[in-house]
Amino acid sequence: MNFELAPPTGVGPLHIGMPRREADSALQSMREPTVVSPSDRPGQHIFRPSGLMISIGCMRDRLESVEFGRPANSSDAVLFRGIDVFGLPAREVVRRMAALTTIAADPEDPASFVAPDLLLSFWRPFEADDEPHEEQGYYFTTVLLARPGYYDGPGQTDA
Repeated sequence: MNFELAPPTGVGPLHIGMPRREADSALQSMREPTVVSPSDRPGQHIFRPSGLMISIGCMRDRLESVEFGRPANSSDAVLFRGIDVFGLPAREVVRRMAALTTIAADPEDPASFVAPDLLLSFWRPFEADDEPHEEQGYYFTTVLLARPGYYDGPGQTDA
């Protein structure tokens, strides 16, 4: 199954700003009903048979972020305008994203990147751009789509 990131709206049935109860129902609808993971946590995250993790973050009873964790196989894909954020090497994802928007290394974690205008962030535990056998550093491990103001400091958020 393909999951198309659509910032700032959301992804699939998960819409940024929706009430927590609706977000939990939407998250549950993204499960594979015939293969339920014992690791699923209602209102927090689910795991699809591919190993893809889908997690929701709520604050003030509203959905403020959706995070995906890299699947173990390619039966699920997370895409942004045709860019497979987990299937392509991190360096290639950054190159393709840079053709569409501003994207920069996180100053506190240069192996990770933020596309601030899209409220997307891409994370991996370390950089291994020239070492494909180091999958956790060669590919992004997570991508997060957030609400406007998510990255602002205290007193700067738009509640």
